[in-house]
Amino acid sequence: MSTTPHPPKTLLSTLLTLTETSIIPLTSAGVSSGSKLFGAAILSRSTLTPLTLATNNEALSPLLHGEINCIQQFFTALPPATRPPTSSCIFFATHEPCSLCLSGITWAGFNEFYYLFTYEDSRDAFGIPYDIDILEEVFKVPVEGETPEERGKRGLYNKNNKFFKSKSLAELIDELDDGGEEEKERWRGEVKRLKGLYEGLSETYQRGKGTGVESASVWK
Repeated sequence: MSTTPHPPKTLLSTLLTLTETSIIPLTSAGVSSGSKLFGAAILSRSTLTPLTLATNNEALSPLLHGEINCIQQFFTALPPATRPPTSSCIFFATHEPCSLCLSGITWAGFNEFYYLFTYEDSRDAFGIPYDIDILEEVFKVPVEGETPEERGKRGLYNKNNKFFKSKSLAELIDELDDGGEEEKERWRGEVKRLKGLYEGLSETYQRGKGTGVESASVWK
């Protein structure tokens, strides 16, 4: 399975800059219309050039999560003659993909993805617990004789499998091999700063839920 040829530092810099300069502005417009604050990008693996960018559009359809919206644009907006194969791209999600988006990424053939916020971040920082709830309730089949504690320790999905490899940006930071712990702390600070930019977007989204802003999604 192909993986990006770029060092973790290059990938971190690219994804953080892309989020701040391109994805967050799109997200700001989306949350005002009732959509969640999840975004995505598809990049050329060889050049790290962004090919498509998108955010959640649940104001229109509950299926248009940021990742699904991005995949749709990749296949509908890019001419087939010039559109690269998905196996030569990397996928980035601002938030760890839900069960719907994991399936979309897999069916489309993207075999490498990264994300900024974890499921726990979505639940605790943004008040959106449904990624974990759905994976727990629908897909995490109990094993005979398994205790609740043992079941709770099982992963929600296989992060590295025959279809894809996935990592959080925090895991990328852990892979930095130059600059020592000081350099890793610098990058952790950058990630923390970028995450802070989402606080205002989250407040806008939560206010919208309380004032009847329209959204096609049942789970708000």
